[in-house]
Amino acid sequence: MRLLVSLALGLATLLALRWSYTFVQAEETPRLVAGLVALGAGVLGVWLLFWLGNDVVAHLPAGRIQEALQPVVFVGPALLLLFAYLVYPALNTIYISFFDERSRNFVGLENFLFAFRSPDVQIVFRNNLMWLVLVTGFSVALGLLIAVLVDRVRHEAAAKSFIFLPLAISFVGASVIWRFVYAFAPVGRPQIGVLNAIVVALGGEPVGWLIERSINNFALIAIMIWMQTGFCMIVFSAALKSIPSEITEAARMDGATEVQTFFRITLPMLQGTMIAVATTVIVAVLKVFDVVFVMTNGQFDTQVLANRMYAEMFTFRNFGHASALAVILLVAVIPVMVINVRNLREQRSRR
Repeated sequence: MRLLVSLALGLATLLALRWSYTFVQAEETPRLVAGLVALGAGVLGVWLLFWLGNDVVAHLPAGRIQEALQPVVFVGPALLLLFAYLVYPALNTIYISFFDERSRNFVGLENFLFAFRSPDVQIVFRNNLMWLVLVTGFSVALGLLIAVLVDRVRHEAAAKSFIFLPLAISFVGASVIWRFVYAFAPVGRPQIGVLNAIVVALGGEPVGWLIERSINNFALIAIMIWMQTGFCMIVFSAALKSIPSEITEAARMDGATEVQTFFRITLPMLQGTMIAVATTVIVAVLKVFDVVFVMTNGQFDTQVLANRMYAEMFTFRNFGHASALAVILLVAVIPVMVINVRNLREQRSRR
């Protein structure tokens, strides 16, 4: 009897969640009420489904079936959500990438050929390559250098907090801040941009940092370096503290200089950490969107892959091209993920 009650309550919960979803999606529903209903129904509904599912499995005959179903009750909903929000959209994007702009006619690899033949998209790939090389190189190098230097100052915590602070700001917030830094006004007008104010004060002419094609990409890349350096510094600082002091002290006693100790002992022992930090930064750079969107909206040859994908989807309404670019971005991320996973396994095996 209790098993039937649990099954009935589970069905009623699913119907209630379905009604809550319809109610929240309705245009006439006030946003505050919709948020409260979504929060309440989501938390209570999911908890009730877990509890009822466990109760149903507990009333089954003890044995292999019960042992097999019990993990499914707890892991199954998470796997379903993972499939619905990650796996299915990825598979559907790959499917759409082989069709035309309205996903009606099969065009094969035409969308991918467009991505590699179009001069505009070639500029996008060039920009992404610049971002990958410069942001990753400078962020990792500066993060390591600052971590080594800050590790020896008296107020280490305060210095780290100051350098890490940009990472606590959202990409949109950081972009708004740097819009004022790069703000440009014609000659003779007051300069509200910090950089141009300094340039004019030194006797130069104001520079259009975001509209000059020779420097605008570097100006945007500087924002990403400014934000990622703090993350790299924190990770490297933790890795430096994990190096046994006996090793470096032994090297100094053998006559090694500070530079020799760093390059021959410290740096090799940080190799795994460097790979992990570099791959994390690379993934962040590959999916960068906010900085370019807020600062230039992709104009003046500053588009990157994510911005071009957004433009193809929502501006040009070409679902095939947008999906093809998304697939290219996915393929570009996969090797980085593989390298990171292998690096983590190697570090774990050494322990």
